[in-house]
Formats: sequence, structure tokens, C-alpha cells
Amino acid sequence: MNKLMQAVFAIVLGLSVAACTTTNPYTGESRISKTAGGAGLGAATGAVIGAIAGGKSARVEGALVGAAAGGLIGGGIGNYMDRQEAQLRSQLQSSGVSVTRSGNQIVLNMPNDVTFAVGQAALSSRAMQVLNSVALVAKEFQQTRLNVYGHTDNTGSAQFNLQLSQRRADSVSNYLYNQGVNGARISAAGYGLSSPIASNATEAGRAQNRRVEIILSPLN
Repeated sequence: MNKLMQAVFAIVLGLSVAACTTTNPYTGESRISKTAGGAGLGAATGAVIGAIAGGKSARVEGALVGAAAGGLIGGGIGNYMDRQEAQLRSQLQSSGVSVTRSGNQIVLNMPNDVTFAVGQAALSSRAMQVLNSVALVAKEFQQTRLNVYGHTDNTGSAQFNLQLSQRRADSVSNYLYNQGVNGARISAAGYGLSSPIASNATEAGRAQNRRVEIILSPLN
């Protein structure tokens, strides 16, 4: 087992060092490359699977092969999402929509002042422009799922807000579909007032809570 652990550690460390730290061109922030993270995680997972698959005499070799394969798969997904993130940031600059990254997920936060009038579910012209850009990227990166989530503040009844958030999520997902994004890749759900990101005690907080999120993640 000592040889196995040393082999796995050497591979994962090598992938991590090779990737090093990159600088986000939009924020100037230093960060670990998402491609590197995916490669490192894939290598570790592949190593474990490779070790388990072999007999005692073959476990070290199995770990090495598994780590190499897993690293390629993990790095490929990370690279795919890296490129998609860069495209979305470029397309959505100055749109009012934030682009954040969590592992291999990309989160687009569309605040209510970009998307809908108060109490309404009809997309604004500004929202359509934003979604045109999202659809353009989504059609280029076809191995990504788009989960559309509607959220509201706590003004009005919980039932009204749940229904409103679902209609808003449906409006966004239907628009993306009409722009040519494969409907099998899109899902929509309304969460009403159940998932606030700010306090509903102030107007500023309620404005933050009124939003639609599009979470992009790898299909596989």
C-alpha cells in the first residue's frame, strides 16, 4: 500500500503543480485553474478505481493507469467549462448579469430589474438580449445542461410567489428553447420565496432575492 499511496500522490501532485495558479482576466483574482482541479480530482478517483480493480500484485499498476485516465477525463471537463465560462463572461459584460463558478458549475444570476416587471412573468427586451447571448454560447457548448430556477422575495403569499417564480423560470427556459437550445438540455423550477440570498427586511435585500438563476453543468 505504501507504493500505491506514493504513486497516487506523485500523480496528483504533478497535475496540480503543472496547472499552477491562473489569474482571472475579468477580476484580476488569482485562482487555481478549474481544469487543474478537474484533472486532479479525476486522477485521484481513477487511481482508487484502478487500485480496487486489480489483484494485490497489480494494484500499483492499476492505480497508475486509472489515475492517468481519470486525469484526462477530469481535466477535459474542467477545460470545457473553463472555455464556456470565458465565453459567457465575454458575452454578458455590462449586462447586469453576474457569472460565478462553483466547481464544474457556472451560475448566471439574472436580477429582476434585468428580467421582469414587478409581479409579471413576461420577459423584458433587456432580458431577451441577455438570453440571446446565453443561447449563443449554449448552442456552441452542447454538452451542458441548463437548469433555470426562479426566485422571489416574500411580498405576497407563499403560493403566489411559488407560482410566479415557476412562470418566470418557464419564460426563460421557453425563450432559450425558441432560440435553438435543445429542450432536452433545459429544465425549469420555481422556488418562490424559499431560497433568499439577502434579507427580506429591506427593499435592497428583496431586490436581490427577486431573480432567475441559470446553472450550467456538464451533461455527463
